[in-house]
Amino acid sequence: MTDSAPLDVDLALLGGGGAASLLLAALDRHGVRDLRIAVVDPVRRRGQDRTWAFWGHPGTDLDPLLSASWQQVEVATTARRRVLDLTPLRYAMLRSGPVYDRAAAAERRLDATRIVAPAETVTDDGTRVRVRTGDGQTVRAAWVLDSRPRPPARAGRTTWLQHFRGWWLEADRPVFDPARAVLMDFRTPQPRRGVSFGYVLPVSDRYALVEYTEFSPDLLTDAGYDAALAGYRDLLGLDPAGLRVREVENGVIPMTDAPFPARPSPRVVRFGTAGGATRPSTGFTFSAMYRQADQVARALAAGRAPVPEPAYPRRHLWMDAVALRALDRGGVGGPDFFDRLFDRNPAERVLRFLDGVTTPAEEVAIMNSTRLLPMIAASAGDAAQRVRDRLRPTRPAPAVPPAVVGDPLGAEPGAGGATRRT
Repeated sequence: MTDSAPLDVDLALLGGGGAASLLLAALDRHGVRDLRIAVVDPVRRRGQDRTWAFWGHPGTDLDPLLSASWQQVEVATTARRRVLDLTPLRYAMLRSGPVYDRAAAAERRLDATRIVAPAETVTDDGTRVRVRTGDGQTVRAAWVLDSRPRPPARAGRTTWLQHFRGWWLEADRPVFDPARAVLMDFRTPQPRRGVSFGYVLPVSDRYALVEYTEFSPDLLTDAGYDAALAGYRDLLGLDPAGLRVREVENGVIPMTDAPFPARPSPRVVRFGTAGGATRPSTGFTFSAMYRQADQVARALAAGRAPVPEPAYPRRHLWMDAVALRALDRGGVGGPDFFDRLFDRNPAERVLRFLDGVTTPAEEVAIMNSTRLLPMIAASAGDAAQRVRDRLRPTRPAPAVPPAVVGDPLGAEPGAGGATRRT
C-alpha cells in the first residue's frame, strides 16, 4: 500500500484493545460478512494484560470465557459487613487472554486486514475517512470506529481518577471463600480528598485477586500502592508468610463530568472510554463497552450506520456530575454514600443504576437514599458552574496519567509474577 494505492475498506477500527476486541467478536457473532475491515493498532494484543469485573445476567456469550462469577458479594464499612444477594444478576471476572483469543479468531473469519502501526492522522470529508498510519500506509474507509484513549473535549467541572493496584495472591492453604466476592471494603484508611476501598475476587480457595482502589484526584507513589495493599492484606487477616504474588495489576481510569464526544465528525465514531463508556461516578466501563459493541454489530448486520446509542442517559450523567461534586467538595463521604445506596435499595437496583439501565422511578428511589441537603447544594453548585463555563473560554482537559508501575519482584508479600495494567 502506498499513497497512490490506498487500502479501501468499509470499516476501519483504530485501536485493538478491549473495546475493539469485543466489537470484532460481536461482528462475528451477528454474522456480519462481506464487509471489508481493517484493524489499525501498533500492538497485537494477547495474553493476560488486564482483568475486567462486571455484573449482569448469566447466560451470555461471555460465560465460557469467565474466570469466576459470584451470586453473593460483600460490602463492608467500619460499622458493618453486609452480604448482598445479586439475584437475578451475578458479578463476574473476565481476564483479557480469552477475549483477545476470541477476537483474533473472529478477525480471521471476518478476513480483516491487520496494520501493526499507529493511526497518525484521521481526515473525514463527510463521504470517506482517510487514515494515515505511522508506517506510511493510507486507509480509506466508509466508517471509522475509534477506541484509542484520548482526553475529553474540555476540562470537567470535577476531575478524579479511579486508580488501583492488585495482587494475584496464591496461598499455601485455603484462605479465600470462592462463593463470595468482596465488592467494596471501605475499612481501608480514607484519603483526605477522595474514597478508598479494597476488594477480593477469589478464583478458588487458594487463589484470588486482592486489590486496593482509590477514587481521588491524584495518584499514589509505587511504594504508596504497595503499602496500601499490604495494609489491606493485613486487614483481611492474611498471613504474608503463606502467600505468593503471582501477578501485579495497575490501572488508571478517568472519573469526570467532562464530555467525551462520540461523533467527532460525520463518519468517525468513538467507542469504549473514548466514546463515553466509562461511568463518571465510578469508573466502571465494561458493561457499556460490551453494549456498544453489540449495538454496532447489530446495526452493521442490518445495513445501518455503525453508531451506538449513548453509553448513559443524560439524566444519569447529570446525577454523576452532582455526586462527583458532592464527594469532591466534602459534602458527602464516600463510604457513607455507597453504604446508604446499598442499605436502602435492592442490590440489583443499585447495580443496574450504575450500568445506566434503571427507570426514572427507580432513580428517584436512588436519589432519596442519599443525604439530600448536600446533594441539593451540589446540584446548585453544578448549575452555577455550568453557567460560568458558558461565559469563559473552553479549558483544555488534562490527559489521563499512565498507571504507576513498579518492580513486580519487589511486591509484598513474596516475589514473582508479571506487571499488568488494567
